Amino acid sequence: MYAAVETRGGKLRGEGSDGTFAFKGVRFAAPPFGANRLLPPQPVEPWRGVCDALAFGPKSPQVEYPPGIAEGIPELVGSGEDCLTLNVWTPNIAGRLPVMVWIPGGMFEFHATGATPFYDGSRFARDGVVCVSIGYRVGAEGFLYLPNSVANLGLLDQIAALEWVRDNIAAFGGDPRNVTIFGESAGAMSVATLLAMPGAKGLFHRAIVESGSTPMVNSAGTAERIGRRLAELLGVKATREAIAASSPAEVLQAQTRLRGDLLARPDPAFWGEAALSYLPWAPTVDGKGIPEPPSKRIIAGAAADIDLLVGSNLDETRLFLLTDGAIDRITEEAVTAIAAVYGLSAEGLSAYRAAHPGASHGELFSTIQTDWYWRIPAVRMADAHATTARASTYMYEFAWRSPQFGGRLGAAHAVEIPFVFDTLGLGTEPLLGRDPPQPLATAMHRAWVTFAATGDAGWPKYDLTHRATMHFDTASGAIDNPLGPKLALWKSAP
Repeated sequence: MYAAVETRGGKLRGEGSDGTFAFKGVRFAAPPFGANRLLPPQPVEPWRGVCDALAFGPKSPQVEYPPGIAEGIPELVGSGEDCLTLNVWTPNIAGRLPVMVWIPGGMFEFHATGATPFYDGSRFARDGVVCVSIGYRVGAEGFLYLPNSVANLGLLDQIAALEWVRDNIAAFGGDPRNVTIFGESAGAMSVATLLAMPGAKGLFHRAIVESGSTPMVNSAGTAERIGRRLAELLGVKATREAIAASSPAEVLQAQTRLRGDLLARPDPAFWGEAALSYLPWAPTVDGKGIPEPPSKRIIAGAAADIDLLVGSNLDETRLFLLTDGAIDRITEEAVTAIAAVYGLSAEGLSAYRAAHPGASHGELFSTIQTDWYWRIPAVRMADAHATTARASTYMYEFAWRSPQFGGRLGAAHAVEIPFVFDTLGLGTEPLLGRDPPQPLATAMHRAWVTFAATGDAGWPKYDLTHRATMHFDTASGAIDNPLGPKLALWKSAP
């Protein structure tokens, strides 16, 4: 069964099954290579006739997934130059339904696409939402910064996709006046950054931030040093034109070497913010597209009119420490060192040891890093939004423990995604095991749908008095201030 819709660029043909229609590989901007290399997204040329939207588009050219990550992400497409595409799932092309736009994560260096079964939007469509997943440029293609060039091209790609949604989603049955953006990890950091970008104002009305609440951004000075280092590795001048003349493969090889340098010698004198974030291609505070750090703008009320749902997982860092066995090589000295780097006092470290009796050095390291990088920033973002917003604030924590890695993976980074999309069993076994709880997926998916439709997540709103938080697990329920004791330990830390 097929359906055709009329967009501003021309007609598209999608395919339907089980009561929903999917339009795949829809260009929202021209391929960003050739004459368009390292430039802002360019418009698509209109076409005549009907263009098939039946196959997913390629990913942006990108480095390989880190060890252990690839095994957990089933992929159906490779990378390619025609990468600025999106996918739409809808139950009713004649409707006026809420819209959800998914921004995938991947450290701003790689990302999976809507072709990944985890991100199948058909369940959202089944439940009355028009779901859109987007691609964008990553790595140097999307986040290279040099003076006199345009910064944050990957974020400009995201804005271009949202502009396409504004202009065309009504033809797919969506309501352009009720758009929710949501993402995880770097996708969530993108969401949090878009909340503060003047260029994204008015393109969405609600936001869901999963495990990425404090946007990790680089200063212009840090980003310029990284850009110049990339040029050195390429053996070219540090200009847009010279780097654009390098092949995508050459740029990816240089990126790989650059990340190796960062991991081997994370000297803050050179790497700046990236020495802690390990995100050399994070967005740049360039004074234009991103006028100042997004967290500062959110505190000042830049997102006051946007309903916000924000949260994190209890064991985020375990995903990165278990896949190569690093969790078992971490020493007591490493725990002490990481606590000092993060600004946790000696008394605070003692409190962590007391709160986690029996934890190995690696497990304690993971807990401290999880709290510093993800969980405490989520609370701070919710606090900032609840203080300044006229809109609603909601918070959650994801606590279901995956049985993988002998039960040690726990509620790790990204484990919540198939529950949100209600895609259990679609290639999720490497991450979730054989029998993840469907009732939890039903509950989380319903909460995301309800929030997108109404702005009400279904539990008490967040405020600074109670810090109401939905605890998602096999038995779920709202609790007050679950991180209260730890918040005091991090009060003076950045």
